[in-house]
Amino acid sequence: MSGKGAALVWCPFPDRETARSAAGTLLDESLIACANIIGEIEAIFDWQETRSSGTEIAVLFKTTGERLEDLVSRLGELHPYDTPAITGWSCEQAHPATLDWLILQTRTSKK
Repeated sequence: MSGKGAALVWCPFPDRETARSAAGTLLDESLIACANIIGEIEAIFDWQETRSSGTEIAVLFKTTGERLEDLVSRLGELHPYDTPAITGWSCEQAHPATLDWLILQTRTSKK
């Protein structure tokens, strides 16, 4: 999709407080309509040639295709990790009411 439609971003955080803080900033800046803080997940990964694991807080951000690139960039600035796992994608389908709400909430001049 070229800037139209719904989009999602997945990003784990080190703790719930950091996730909530980032979500609040992104809502204030109209980059997202909603953040679903899913909860604790276990991460198993290789980092600096060592296998590691730990717990993180999973978050799914809801936005529009038009705001996706800006959201990914801003989330990278806000995130405390040096190498945050931020992945975003455009959605092929969204209910019309959902899409209308996403567009309304992420307008840059809604106030």
